[in-house]
Amino acid sequence: MSKIVFITGASKGFGKIWAEALLKRGDKVAASARNISALADLKSAYGDSILEVKLDVNSREDVFSAVKKIKDHFGRIDVVINNAGFGLFGTTEETSEQQARDQMETNFFGSLWVAQAVLPIMREQKSGHIIQVSSFLGLTTLPLLGLYNASKFAVEGLIETIGSETAHLGIKTTLIEPNGFATDWAGASAVQTSSEITDYNPVRAAFAESGDNPDTWGKPEATVEPVLNIIDSENPPKRILFGRIAYQVINDVYTKRLEDIQNWKQVSIAAHGH
Repeated sequence: MSKIVFITGASKGFGKIWAEALLKRGDKVAASARNISALADLKSAYGDSILEVKLDVNSREDVFSAVKKIKDHFGRIDVVINNAGFGLFGTTEETSEQQARDQMETNFFGSLWVAQAVLPIMREQKSGHIIQVSSFLGLTTLPLLGLYNASKFAVEGLIETIGSETAHLGIKTTLIEPNGFATDWAGASAVQTSSEITDYNPVRAAFAESGDNPDTWGKPEATVEPVLNIIDSENPPKRILFGRIAYQVINDVYTKRLEDIQNWKQVSIAAHGH
């Protein structure tokens, strides 16, 4: 049976690649983007199987209107892939108030509005799957991405909580945590802080050097089968890392965290007081 899948941020990158893969195999897709002209090729190829939805996830009202439109058009929503977001590059000190608020508005609040809008439909259906594109930087951090890291840490807590609140209703949640991929996330879609404090130049240089190796960046098309497997699974993962770098880094990070927890076990227990 074909699924009805709502994908945000579907004009390019992961969102568009996954939308096309779903359409190709016979699913119905509601694809949202701020610029729906970028979806014209999919509309031409797949006709009524795709519903283009003009949407900026920063507007809670618009998100709820878009979800109602999708429900009215297709009759249900089986899967949401919450993919809208962008990266803000620059040190924490260099980040302006507006840049910080914009980063959280899209990456965190946009995800919250989408979840709140689809949950009533999924509760009524007694089924649904919220797939949130997070990042391995929702589990660890990199310099020059402080507000992005923070937004993804917040998204991780949000979606994990929703999963615990709705499991008894037949609603599943999955956090996809990619490392860097060769999309335009770090290119045209990225935002840079406007000021540059020279004391941070060594950090900038090290960061730039770390991204010079093309093997660091995953191939976006390689994510298609993993995403389809997650959508089709009866028991999808709560979290899944995408990419060799993400796996290696997070495995190392959690090994070290567990060591620290054990090394400070007695202090932790003593802090309880009884």
